[in-house]
Amino acid sequence: MRFLGDYLAKRIKPILVFFVFAVIFCGSFLLYRVPVEAAVYPSFICVLAGMVILALDARKAYKKHIRLQELLALSSELLSDFPEPATMEDEDYQAIIGMLRDERIQRQNRSEERFSEMIEYYTIWAHQIKTPIASMRLQLQNDGSDAARHLLEDLFRIEQYVEMVLCYLRLDSNSTDYVFREVPLDDVIRAALKKYAAMFIRKKIALQYEPAGVTVTTDEKWLLFVVEQVLSNAVKYTPEGGSIMIGTGGVKTDESSEVPTEVSLFIRDTGIGIASEDLPRIFEKGYTGRAGRIDMKASGIGLYLCRRISRNLGHGIRAESAPGRGTVIRIDFDRRKPEFE
Repeated sequence: MRFLGDYLAKRIKPILVFFVFAVIFCGSFLLYRVPVEAAVYPSFICVLAGMVILALDARKAYKKHIRLQELLALSSELLSDFPEPATMEDEDYQAIIGMLRDERIQRQNRSEERFSEMIEYYTIWAHQIKTPIASMRLQLQNDGSDAARHLLEDLFRIEQYVEMVLCYLRLDSNSTDYVFREVPLDDVIRAALKKYAAMFIRKKIALQYEPAGVTVTTDEKWLLFVVEQVLSNAVKYTPEGGSIMIGTGGVKTDESSEVPTEVSLFIRDTGIGIASEDLPRIFEKGYTGRAGRIDMKASGIGLYLCRRISRNLGHGIRAESAPGRGTVIRIDFDRRKPEFE
């Protein structure tokens, strides 16, 4: 109905002109005392012919409308095969659309080229900066002083920031190297714990962890980054003498089997916790919340990257917390996913 109303509104002028001409003819016949039927009958025939022509034109316009609606659902790169232009105005509009499409493609290609160059630069920079970091680490490891230990922790944080930069840039890259396969979850957890072992020791944090013996379909490198970020926050906000628990559990079980179809990895700490008003927003980009206002060094990027990566991997991630009662971060894995290599 909307199409018909719009169509008639656009054709109202020629329709009115036709009826005005018919009235003029009838009036002229009356003035010259000619039988009005001589004008009414041809006018009636013209009205019928006009309705047929109008109906055919409306059908053609409707097909054109449907085709344009289909093109509207496509991206600008795929815009082609426009309806046959009925007027010179249609040709002009199609030429303008084609010009804008080509210009957009050129801009996008230039943007992707600059982005690729930036990724390449930061990748080279990250590899280059690892050399002086490794050199400083070797020198500091030979020094058993407290100052050296503190410098080693700062150096460790620098390495984390370098990895976060690379991860942040690669997330929007077309060449993100996901490799999906069956990965033992314990291998990922042990690799993350090994990286943070020194911080556990320095802060005297007790670790409660029992190997789960389960495998999940994921990309091992990217999942390790997520686990490391979660573990980093747990260690950072857990006071000295606190504890961190790592475990797994089934979330859903297939009715025909006792084997869990979904597995959840949880990392629980006894840290400061998260305020209830902050909890729904902790995965937002740049959001630090009350803890971030206390610790001015917080960037609000770590958990944002965790959610982005988890979504790309097909995993879920959620948080449970209360102020003064610690935080639990859960990562959910669907074990029914097919294998990828």
